[in-house]
Amino acid sequence: MAEFKTNVYRIFDKEKLAYTPHTYPHGDDAVDGESIASLLGIDAGRIFKTLVTQGSDRNYYVFDIPVNRELDLKKAARAVGVKSVAMIHVADINKVTGYVRGGCSPVGMKKKYRTTFDESALEYDTILVSAGRIGWQIEASPRDLAAVADAQFAELTMD
Repeated sequence: MAEFKTNVYRIFDKEKLAYTPHTYPHGDDAVDGESIASLLGIDAGRIFKTLVTQGSDRNYYVFDIPVNRELDLKKAARAVGVKSVAMIHVADINKVTGYVRGGCSPVGMKKKYRTTFDESALEYDTILVSAGRIGWQIEASPRDLAAVADAQFAELTMD
């Protein structure tokens, strides 16, 4: 049987970038990030969740932060140069990104949105983000992830 690949893995293959695929057991719903860290035996600070917001300018902005931290909306807005940002409704995730809740990746969204990774990503050789499906993660260098997501780095989390 052919090995299954998500679009995220295909993008990394096309760009000839190194990555390690990871899978974890799950039910019909997403597993929270701390549980994923435990299931994979990886420090939760290295696993990043993808959060989608809408700015006061009505544009969408994507932020990736460690699963064990909270997004500081003021820092996020400052990072993208808008007055404010607010989380989008869970029901809108698929419509905006093409991904489902729990499987949202900063790589390969149906449209390119301004994307920012928390600067803590740069403390690690590799970090993990969703590979575009619940139960699938991609481990890669933060700079490679930022390159394919056309992302920047900034301070994004609450103190």
